[in-house]
Amino acid sequence: MEKFLGIDIGGTNVKFGLVESSGNLIYKKKYPTAEVGEDDKFIKNFKKILTKQLEKNPSIKKVGIGVPGTLSKDRLWTLELPNIPGLEKKRFLGELKDHFSNITFHVENDANAAALGEYYFAENKVPDNFIFITLGTGVGGAAVIDGQIFKGGDGNGMEIGHIVSSNGKTIEENIGKKGILGMALTTLEGYEGKSVLSEMGVLNPKKVVKAAHGQDVLALEIFADVGKYLGESIVSAIRLLDVKTVLIGGGVSDTFEYVRHSMYDSINHYLTPYYTDKLDIRLATLGNEAGIIGAASLCFIDD
Repeated sequence: MEKFLGIDIGGTNVKFGLVESSGNLIYKKKYPTAEVGEDDKFIKNFKKILTKQLEKNPSIKKVGIGVPGTLSKDRLWTLELPNIPGLEKKRFLGELKDHFSNITFHVENDANAAALGEYYFAENKVPDNFIFITLGTGVGGAAVIDGQIFKGGDGNGMEIGHIVSSNGKTIEENIGKKGILGMALTTLEGYEGKSVLSEMGVLNPKKVVKAAHGQDVLALEIFADVGKYLGESIVSAIRLLDVKTVLIGGGVSDTFEYVRHSMYDSINHYLTPYYTDKLDIRLATLGNEAGIIGAASLCFIDD
């Protein structure tokens, strides 16, 4: 069975994984992004680490890499990667091809890669057309149309986190981790009821989730707002693409029951039966391995 190297470059860690063509992850290793390096050191150190991984796995001939940001249409260059400034505006794929002439590389936006991973390896079969939304530190988006990643006119379509919500903020500003924390702090200021959030010391998103699990009324109200804005983003994406299957990945799986009701309220308010009658919203299934497996699935793309 052929094996591929999938690499998920993130703002916190750079993760390497050996993935079989069946989607089975058989080995993984991560390196703190800060230790890989900043500025011009990033690519140099990345190539050193990659060399070691390839030496350990000499059968590898194809490598897929997911990066958190925008890319040139030909994927040779990185453009805007705010969480990894050392990799911004670099001829990344070009340098890798020059340095490892016997290896085939594919570089793609990380949300696009994760969506492709779900297309090939989700627990339940995914249709050829679907929208993918990932919720984490930020909010990422992708779409697969007719079995292919939808890239948009210049290669960076489906930046769903930057859709503007009804409150004038972007989706990411509302329901990224910072947005959820900001919502909690703002709501808590004028809250007259009782909430465990006021007893938790310095708040962070994990504490808000913990409070919701404990059925704290204020925490549940916050996630109801998260669901409202998530629903608005789904409405916008569905209206633009006319696609009726939506996969939601990232940390939302832990809180989906708290956002589901208000999410559907937004969807049913704005969409007609043409869209809602066949609407299928489900959780993504690759979990924490979506980045690595998705990156490896890029190796299925024809050269």
